[in-house]
Amino acid sequence: MSQVDIQAYLDTRRQLAQATEELNKEQLTWKADPESWSVTEVLAHLADHNIVVSFRIRDILAGTTVKLPAFDQDAWVSGQKANEGEKADILALFGHLLEYNGHLFQRLSDEDWVKAAVNAKGETVRVADVVNGFTKHVHNHLGQIERIKQAYDA
Repeated sequence: MSQVDIQAYLDTRRQLAQATEELNKEQLTWKADPESWSVTEVLAHLADHNIVVSFRIRDILAGTTVKLPAFDQDAWVSGQKANEGEKADILALFGHLLEYNGHLFQRLSDEDWVKAAVNAKGETVRVADVVNGFTKHVHNHLGQIERIKQAYDA
């Protein structure tokens, strides 16, 4: 089988919703300093990352021969004025992408999961690596959300 825990991938939306469920607008948009991200900006970044990962997966499956795209996460967050966004909208998009990708994952063969391409760092990555890396990335940002909440309360 694929070495991908699809349920862990799908569960990231629930985890993000749970981590932010008690937060009001002030708590969601509070920033420790102008250079740091708010909880809302972290959520927007994860939605952006989900968009990029969804593209990368499809590019690998299509047999791309070009480097997979990178993105400037800070510029994306600031450029879209992410802190003015709504948590519900961000989580809805995030969840819909998870669900859509989950349907795709069910169709993949063992051979599809090991298809690979070169990322922006020059590393060869398989579809399975991209999915597992995304799940790990969300978990890292769940820790960041907890740190922001603690800093707000301090």
